[in-house]
Amino acid sequence: MAARRSPLDAEHRALGAKLVPFGGWEMPLAYPTGTLAEHRACRSSSAAFDVSHLGTVRVTGEGSFERLQRGLTNDLRKIGPGRAQYTHLLDDDGSVLDDIIVWWLGDDEFDVMPNASNTDRVQAVLGGRDVTASRAVMAVQGPDARERLASVSPEAADVPRFRVARFEWKGIGCVAAGTGYTGEDGVECAVPAEAAPDFWRAVLDAGVTPAGLGARDTLRLEAGLPLHGHELGPGITPLQAGLGWVVGWDKGEFRGRDALEAERSAGVRRLLRGLEVDGRQPPRAGQQVVRDGAVIGEVTSGNFSPMLERGIAFAFLPPEVGEGSEVAIDVRGKLLAAHVVKTPFVRSGNR
Repeated sequence: MAARRSPLDAEHRALGAKLVPFGGWEMPLAYPTGTLAEHRACRSSSAAFDVSHLGTVRVTGEGSFERLQRGLTNDLRKIGPGRAQYTHLLDDDGSVLDDIIVWWLGDDEFDVMPNASNTDRVQAVLGGRDVTASRAVMAVQGPDARERLASVSPEAADVPRFRVARFEWKGIGCVAAGTGYTGEDGVECAVPAEAAPDFWRAVLDAGVTPAGLGARDTLRLEAGLPLHGHELGPGITPLQAGLGWVVGWDKGEFRGRDALEAERSAGVRRLLRGLEVDGRQPPRAGQQVVRDGAVIGEVTSGNFSPMLERGIAFAFLPPEVGEGSEVAIDVRGKLLAAHVVKTPFVRSGNR
């Protein structure tokens, strides 16, 4: 099957982006400036990411609220229309099929935002319409993001963190949400596909640096944010990932609840921990974590931190291996010294 392309595909090619397959899409990995420069632009000023590969499943009509309450872990009663919420879709065994952002647009109108490869799975559980192809989603992130976005759309720039609002740009209806995946402040804008290239160019003309999947991954890792397929997925529950706060225990039944309650009662057998390496060498997913000569876990994500200038990683470890513990990572037979640290690895003014 041919890879899907974003409505901004021609823009990326014109900018000289390196395009790579990702979740069934062809998306920009980096632009000629490179991942390190794009990463640092987001931390120090602002960066724009094309995240159109994320799905949008629109759930509307009578019973929509109840359908999402039964299907997803978090409790929508904590928020209301005009708000966004992070949540999980679980399998019957309590493991995370997908992590999702819900944009609550109106009384009975929700945009459910799955990961790229999970849109069909989420739609099968929740119903609704897949409207992914009708729009592009652009994430404008960084300490200067709102100031620069304000010159394009003051209404979009004004949307508070984890709020959602409709806005018009050149007479075209769009949606903005104060969400993102970098650890920095910012806004995600859903713009109809036909208007998206003009909007993207306006954002870049405002002085925002285009950034690709490479920087998005190093930014989210520094920010201590999990990635589906690495820190979330088959056999991994929200409790193991340290995300018990996304579970609405008081809301009633939801898929996977019985298995999750059993794990909570018995106690989790492993927990997601942050590892900081004593040096610049980046750990990589799949490498074993060793303590006192015994293998105690495996790296799920690892990379070089451009801000800390050292290697950082996530790994699932026994609960007793807590912050401050000294461990090692097996890199092709050579042990790389590391220690367990609290995440996020890098804390911005937004966190």
